[in-house]
Amino acid sequence: MKSVTVSCCGPKPEKSSRGKEMDIPGQIQKELEEMGGFDALAGRVPPQAELEGKSRIFHALSDPLRLTILYLIRDQPLCVCVINRFMRLAGSKLSYHLNVLKESGLIEGEYHGNWIIYSITDTGRRCTGDLS
Repeated sequence: MKSVTVSCCGPKPEKSSRGKEMDIPGQIQKELEEMGGFDALAGRVPPQAELEGKSRIFHALSDPLRLTILYLIRDQPLCVCVINRFMRLAGSKLSYHLNVLKESGLIEGEYHGNWIIYSITDTGRRCTGDLS
């Protein structure tokens, strides 16, 4: 049994009579050619490392608890005890969410004796500014 890959453009043809590799809707083909073709389209996609960084940020922003934490520390750095007094989460759950935010570069934690004070980074500030 032969497998056929199907996309929005139908099954992938071997090669059409006009020498095109795939059958694309006319308007899409025209606009694609105007922008410079597939190579130009591929050139608009950021490098893999940048995509991975953005993916981490979007993942961190996808949870309402993490967004709440960002808004809490947007205007003032806070210690875990103050964040948790507002959030009312189990310590391990709060720690997990703070870690996701730190790994994505949205917040940073600085030790002050026995306390860790969390503050928003420039990246985190830009993200919360976009959400207001």
